[in-house]
Amino acid sequence: MDSRDKKVGKNRNFMSSVEFAFSGLKSAFKEERNMRTHLVFGGLAILGGLLFQIPLAEWRWLLLVIFLVIVLEIINTAFENLVDLVTDYHFQPLAKKVKDMAAAAVLLMAALAVIVGATIFLPHLFQWWQSLGK
Repeated sequence: MDSRDKKVGKNRNFMSSVEFAFSGLKSAFKEERNMRTHLVFGGLAILGGLLFQIPLAEWRWLLLVIFLVIVLEIINTAFENLVDLVTDYHFQPLAKKVKDMAAAAVLLMAALAVIVGATIFLPHLFQWWQSLGK
């Protein structure tokens, strides 16, 4: 049977849903340079948290902003793909606005992530720097 003949509908079971979700993660990671960049910086932040042994409250904030950036990047990518699908890759001003607004959401969340990271790590870095001088 041709894949175009398959009926589109609900997933048959929970595991199918999980498989499709992982497929989406894999696609986003493989196809989106920005996703890989966010993951690298998120990984570095996690390593910094481990290195400085940050308290639980700081871990909560750190993980929240890391995951929100990644989630918004996936949503942004989905919007971009959907816009490309419905516009057939032809430029349309409204389509550009949709893409730009979705990208702006990621930018704002990434800015918040930087602010949160700075409030968490700058005091630890300052303390570490002072300990080197002693």
